[in-house]
Amino acid sequence: MPPNPILVEAQRGGITESFHRGAVAVVDAAGAVHTSLGDIERPVFPRSAVKVLQALPLVASGAAERFGLDDAELALACASHGGEPRHTEAARSMLAKAGLGPEALECGTHWPYHESAQRALAAAGTGPSALHNNCSGKHAGFVCLGCMLAGRGGAADFVRGYVQPGHPVMREVTTSLQDATGFDLARTACGTDGCSIPTFAVPLRHLAHAFAKVATGQGLGADRARAARRLRQAVARAPLMVAGTGRFDSRVAERFGERVFCKVGAEGVYCAALPAQGLGVALKMDDGNTARAAEVVMATLIARLVPMRDEAEADFVGSLADVPLRNWNGIEVGRLRAAQVLRP
Repeated sequence: MPPNPILVEAQRGGITESFHRGAVAVVDAAGAVHTSLGDIERPVFPRSAVKVLQALPLVASGAAERFGLDDAELALACASHGGEPRHTEAARSMLAKAGLGPEALECGTHWPYHESAQRALAAAGTGPSALHNNCSGKHAGFVCLGCMLAGRGGAADFVRGYVQPGHPVMREVTTSLQDATGFDLARTACGTDGCSIPTFAVPLRHLAHAFAKVATGQGLGADRARAARRLRQAVARAPLMVAGTGRFDSRVAERFGERVFCKVGAEGVYCAALPAQGLGVALKMDDGNTARAAEVVMATLIARLVPMRDEAEADFVGSLADVPLRNWNGIEVGRLRAAQVLRP
């Protein structure tokens, strides 16, 4: 099979200094391929890009309603957040509403990704907790789901070990992922994600189809369709919760509201739901470049697929799709931009 096409170029001094190859799938809710670049049938680990699919049982089960989770908390359940105070407090609140504390989280601990939050912890002489983990909102959602499944039994004991594949919570999450993607997870590669839950290799075509279902509700069933709509609304209403200050996903949600739901995953994966167009998007950069290349591709696809309402909106997306590269003196030394194959 030929190599995947070059999707992004880093330019300096009038030439291409480096480039990033990858694949893109855009699919409608019926499963028809709208756009295909590169190998969209090779299974890839979507990692955190599918958090909205993993959060569907939280809402569909009635757990979110039972525990009174608000927009910020539901958005956090779909988030890879920066560990800002707003994020840690929302995760703590979710757990408290279910009657448990941060010790119930099994996602592990790391320093906040947000620099100011890091500095604040260090200045206070305290270290991070599991609440600062970028997946703490997703895991708090898992804990709430587990408390719902536990019924009147001991919730803390029932929830323990929820990251294991055979746990009732993770079985619900895996079923949600399989049903949305239409891909047989029992017959594909399974790894362990950074936050310790299972991650399954799924082709981009199936991931894009799943996000088209999230965009439209078609093919999800009534409860999960309602859940997908509620989660998209929550992110649009509380955009800073899905990523954080200055982050791509939050900036796009702030600007476009419910018109674009996009979510980054590790190793150069990105997925998006475009409700008005009835489309789902999934992409993977071959070199795993998330911070630079994947964002440029996603911004370019948004510009191509979503009608801009005004010049300011077009300029906003353009600034994400064609990014100046600056040195430590602030001098522009190059550009990071979409390759010709992606440009409208």
